[in-house]
Amino acid sequence: MAEVVLTGVGKTYAGGVTAVTDVEFTVPDGAFCVLVGPSGCGKSTLLRMIAGLETITTGTVSIGGRVVNAVEPAERDIAMVFQNYALYPHMSVYDNMAYGLRNRGTPKAEIETRVREAARVLELGDLLARKPRQLSGGQRQRVAMGRAIVRKPQVFLFDEPLSNLDAKLRVQMRVEIRRLQRSLATTSVYVTHDQLEAMTLADMLVVMNKGRVEQIGAPLDLYRRPETLFVAGFIGAPPMNLIDVAIGPDGLRPVAGDAGIVGGLGIAVPATGARLGIRPEHLHVVGDEPAPEGGIALSYTVSAVEAVGAETFLHGRLGATGPDVVIREPGTIAAAPGTVRRVVARRDDLHLFDRETGRRIPLDA
Repeated sequence: MAEVVLTGVGKTYAGGVTAVTDVEFTVPDGAFCVLVGPSGCGKSTLLRMIAGLETITTGTVSIGGRVVNAVEPAERDIAMVFQNYALYPHMSVYDNMAYGLRNRGTPKAEIETRVREAARVLELGDLLARKPRQLSGGQRQRVAMGRAIVRKPQVFLFDEPLSNLDAKLRVQMRVEIRRLQRSLATTSVYVTHDQLEAMTLADMLVVMNKGRVEQIGAPLDLYRRPETLFVAGFIGAPPMNLIDVAIGPDGLRPVAGDAGIVGGLGIAVPATGARLGIRPEHLHVVGDEPAPEGGIALSYTVSAVEAVGAETFLHGRLGATGPDVVIREPGTIAAAPGTVRRVVARRDDLHLFDRETGRRIPLDA
């Protein structure tokens, strides 16, 4: 096991196309780090640089205290799990799992012990004689993980390993991967574009956008305090409501529409404007109660209601003509389309961002 250290890492392809720019972070020994972001943000390129499958243009990658920029992938003591499983179709499950060990000259008795143990952990013991075509998608992914586990590497690298699975199986495998990583305590770096997957798996979350790191931290820290507009809109499902606001004669109000915002937000808004962020689950439908102390109250016109049992999603506008806002309430809410309701949010649940720079504006400033 080992920590992974990236220092000023960048990747520029021939023709001047830059995929990754000046990435710096450390994955502690035994931690589960998830790289998350939209397609094309550079997360897979970064993972491939850690693996040695892409050359590094600038900066260094260290594994276990050793700079590995010029080290071949096979000598980095890492194991990689791909989204397409990369199993040999003509080999049995046992042989797929044993293949890497045989190539390294591992004694036959040790191969037997390692493969049998990995099969036990992954519940593959009854499938060792089968070929990949005889397995389900989830079973194939477990074989791919078993092939990585038997090598006992310093670092596991996962490149969107659940992308080809259906929704139910993805949930099952997500739990399986997290359980295995905790039991093995092996440093892991995992790439996904699915923010729910990222939130549930990670000890350490690295949000990437356009080749750069937007924010690093524990998943709940990024959820509670996003430092940029991008992170605010990317982390959370449904996404955070982001409303362009300015200071008017009667206080803070949306730039578009007829809605006012009632409340005690005593803060200066930059001349370039700001965006107020409120998560759907932090807006609550009320009667005639005043805004929470230091919080806000808004007029809201319902346009659609989605009742899904345990919770209800309201879609509508601030005022009658203001910006669209989604509300997520537990249980059921009686609110027909066209109904005007009063909604409130606590000050602690509000986020303010500079519209030009995208950076967070502290509400306690």
